[in-house]
Amino acid sequence: MRAVVQRVTQSSVSVDGAVTGAIKQGLMVLLGVEQGDTEKDAEYIAGKVTGLRVFEDEQEKMNLSLMDVGGQLLAVSQFTLLGDARKGKRPSFTKAAGPEEANRLYQHFIGLVRQEGLHVEEGVFQAHMMVNIQNDGPVTILLDSKKTF
Repeated sequence: MRAVVQRVTQSSVSVDGAVTGAIKQGLMVLLGVEQGDTEKDAEYIAGKVTGLRVFEDEQEKMNLSLMDVGGQLLAVSQFTLLGDARKGKRPSFTKAAGPEEANRLYQHFIGLVRQEGLHVEEGVFQAHMMVNIQNDGPVTILLDSKKTF
């Protein structure tokens, strides 16, 4: 499972012109599910995301987590995070999980974050979405449950 995590001052996602999820200060998480991923992968990413210390403390050091600052989270499923462009110019998405399994693990991730008491908004699975991200910093962190990077 892969995630692109961005610290934002605000972020939103819309489908067909209608906003389906919007947050203020918090984290925007683009989540890609790989074939073979399990609940353990979702648990790893959820734990990293909720505990990631990317918000500034009183000394302006990135030392506070989403939970520490009472931030919100916007989760958007994005299979293209599993795109492999090492060969040729057209990415291959063969490593991405099938829709049913990907949605199940995406929803599991969201449930885990909500269990921590955080406010979570989300995109619409498999929809063509427009994502508005006001990246703060910019701060962008890449996570991979297989720890390949």
